[in-house]
Amino acid sequence: MRRFMLIVVAAATAAVVMTQADAAPAVSTELPAFPRAGLVVQDAPLRGAPRDTASLQAQMARGEALEIRGERGDHWQVWDYRRERGGWLRKGQVLLMPRADGIGGATAELLSQLRLVRQQWGTEGLGLGLAAAWVQAATPAEMAGPGGAEALDAMGTFAERIADRASLRDARPAEGQLAAQMDVAARYGLKFAQIETGEEGRVQVCYDGEAFRRVLAVAATPEQRVRAALALTRPDCLDPRAPVHEQAARDQWRQQVLAQVDVATLPVHWKNRLQMRRASVAASLAFAQARRGAGGEGAAALAEFAAIAPTELTEDDQAAYADAAMRVNAARWLGTSAAPRDFGAVQLALLPGAEGERCVELKDGGKLAARRCSYGQVALASASLNREGRALALAVQPLDGWRELWVFVKDREGWRVEVMPPAPAQPGLGVAEFAGWVPGGAQMLLAREFRAEGRYRRSFEVVALPSLATERQSGEPALMGAFQRWSDPAWRSGSPARR
Repeated sequence: MRRFMLIVVAAATAAVVMTQADAAPAVSTELPAFPRAGLVVQDAPLRGAPRDTASLQAQMARGEALEIRGERGDHWQVWDYRRERGGWLRKGQVLLMPRADGIGGATAELLSQLRLVRQQWGTEGLGLGLAAAWVQAATPAEMAGPGGAEALDAMGTFAERIADRASLRDARPAEGQLAAQMDVAARYGLKFAQIETGEEGRVQVCYDGEAFRRVLAVAATPEQRVRAALALTRPDCLDPRAPVHEQAARDQWRQQVLAQVDVATLPVHWKNRLQMRRASVAASLAFAQARRGAGGEGAAALAEFAAIAPTELTEDDQAAYADAAMRVNAARWLGTSAAPRDFGAVQLALLPGAEGERCVELKDGGKLAARRCSYGQVALASASLNREGRALALAVQPLDGWRELWVFVKDREGWRVEVMPPAPAQPGLGVAEFAGWVPGGAQMLLAREFRAEGRYRRSFEVVALPSLATERQSGEPALMGAFQRWSDPAWRSGSPARR
């Protein structure tokens, strides 16, 4: 806890100001006692004299901490320790920090002010100042109790709001009010990282989560704990360029963080959010384990996903629900049998290739008819041959959260292999999966879902086997007569795409 106090408070101007102010002798309550700690409540100019026409000393941002040394009329005389400069501010632009007049007096008032500010978007800088002031005034017992959890939760929430605002496509973190908020946050010891998203012109700004880590170590409520766990495990704040071994270690840590929250104590909407994140992390971890040959099964991710109550999802949860479904669906064949498949005249086997590759060999009549290799996870258990024996579908997962469909098609020239990705885009999240064969040997049912390059789409398609072109499609399988009659029973019962 001492380390956290140093990180959040010692580096902050508020700590100096509060300490200086608390050292002042007690005086009559009818007049303000100087020096006194204060926070700037709105962006305001620091003037060289108590007049609006006086020279500009500095531009103060909401949430900055100051020492109040005197007053004249409607103005406070203040000192800015960070800039080492004094000046004047209007009284309406400064919030006086309460003095400790008894056990818990100052912290109770600060907590009340913090609750009010937390409900107002755009006041994050002021909220961080109040939270830092509470941490400075709190006793060790208060810091470890419910008040500490509330202050830390608020601090993390303010930081996350600032980061989300800075991550918008048209945001300018180096300019205007946003720049002022990030500067104030940095003064209170909060750190941010920038992650390249892969989308042109967009960078994800992420809070490092120190306050949320501390929430999990104090007497927090179930809602505070789950909010902290979800903030610490955000998928959009993961560096996609991290080495493979770092990604696996990161997913293990994320799984441990999420396990610290008791699902049974949560309201249903928070339970859904936790289950979605647990399912996503379990799917990523299963892929990482399978990739390095350490097992890795998608069953755990499917179990977590099955615990979600879809009817209780809020509108804000729909995107996360779709993302969790795609990750789980992509990994659902992991850990299944890699034994050769014998379909009679057609046999399918998985053999080692060059430098870690896995090669699929298809034999027709005992002779090698087609071969294709991949560094991804090939699921022989997913293989399905159509009734005519002239087309075979196979699931292959080359990346975490991205699964392709290999289609082996026999024509006059023999067997050929075609790869059907979830989307014609840079891989993001997505699944292309076999959904059934249409009698006659000319068509296949295909389900696709993806989120890539800033787009999301889910479709159910009837595909022509000779060309693999889509002949008909719909956003819902119930609207497609072919899906009603010919969809594969295993797909209907096991695919998250049918959620």
